Amino acid sequence: IHGGPTSSVMIGYNLEAAFFTSRGYGYLSVNYRGSTGYGRAYREALRGRWGDLDVIDAADAAQALIDQSLADPNRLVIKGGSAGGYTVLNTLIDSPGRFNAGICAYGVSDLVADALTTHKFEKYYHRFLIGDLDQDRQRFIERSPIHRADRIRDPLLLFHGGQDPVVNITQTDQIYRQLKEKGVRCEMVTYPDEG
Repeated sequence: IHGGPTSSVMIGYNLEAAFFTSRGYGYLSVNYRGSTGYGRAYREALRGRWGDLDVIDAADAAQALIDQSLADPNRLVIKGGSAGGYTVLNTLIDSPGRFNAGICAYGVSDLVADALTTHKFEKYYHRFLIGDLDQDRQRFIERSPIHRADRIRDPLLLFHGGQDPVVNITQTDQIYRQLKEKGVRCEMVTYPDEG
């Protein structure tokens, strides 16, 4: 799942896809509703719906592969970083058992904290994606994986840099602690000096 969240995966050589396919894995990049490059209406579809439409599209993409016998339903993994990590967490919450594991790199898990502490470049991005923090705080809370992590049951691998200026490492640490406490198979790999 790409980050952004309104960026996209372009058609062309993809080093990450090549890494996995050269080792025998199938690889699908999902340009969920809200991704850039498919017209304004497609991108605008994510307005106020982040944590909703991207999650539906990620789960539906996996199901489409299963329905076409292109993927084994017992061997699916979902992965993403930053905004893509946010979608990974929410997809594991909303579609438990659809994936056999998740990989979340520096994923957003607390939308309120993210809106309050993110860097200047993305300061007002949340208004497009979720709404106004003061007026729509409940929506921010409801779509934050940190408040629904008890619904994750699939194994999860977490990665985070200790010096990340965009998504604070405490967000990943909180998810990790909740899952470990619940007994969910979960590992967290940190890179203390990385952004």
